[in-house]
Amino acid sequence: MLRCIAIDDEPLALAQIASYINKVPYLELVGRCRDAQQALEILQQTQVDLMFVDINMPDLNGLDFVRSLEFPPKVIFTTAYSDYAIDGYKVQAVDYLLKPFGLKELEAAADRARLRIESETAAYGFVPQPTSAIEQDGCFFVKNDYRIVRLRFDDIKYIESMGEYVRFFVEGSERPLMPLLSMKRVEDVLPSDRFMRVHRSFIVNLSRVTDISRQRIIFGEVSIPIGDSYKQAFLDYINARSL
Repeated sequence: MLRCIAIDDEPLALAQIASYINKVPYLELVGRCRDAQQALEILQQTQVDLMFVDINMPDLNGLDFVRSLEFPPKVIFTTAYSDYAIDGYKVQAVDYLLKPFGLKELEAAADRARLRIESETAAYGFVPQPTSAIEQDGCFFVKNDYRIVRLRFDDIKYIESMGEYVRFFVEGSERPLMPLLSMKRVEDVLPSDRFMRVHRSFIVNLSRVTDISRQRIIFGEVSIPIGDSYKQAFLDYINARSL
């Protein structure tokens, strides 16, 4: 099953595409978006394998939206303008559907996307993604108040979710950094072999875990709870390193 979203600023066109998607057995529609911002919010919160993207949209057109994504899903562009075809292939789109199109055209394009994903999975065991600059450098930048601050993986002790913000508790800093970020975005960026989500509201730097007591991770005077849905993964990590 391929999880997909449809992006189109025209309500009737969006409804039509959604209707077609729902008729393809191996497609699961997880989002209907009127603009790129709505699509970005979904991409930050859930896994998406395939996007049907209208090119000619206000504010941010479909081509620029795809170019802005560090790791875009597979893309099928939809548009009423044939002039965009070459640009669509420049961003490695799977296919290009010229409006108006029918169910058969959409299904044929979706099948090409499915075959490409299956071939990549067979070759690599997963759909390959380039190593991000963040992971290569071992650091990233966040906006905190009116400054842009560089954060090194090694310096982060733990991260706490605070609604629309997160708090980074960093070695050598008396106050946490508090940028406007989602916990999902942070979790996607941090390397999974060095950081682990142990609670709905907490991610910990595994190399800084030194004391565990009564299903809580102790950082000085702070104790972080281990959530039930995260407990087994954390215990597997600890047991694999226990004598």
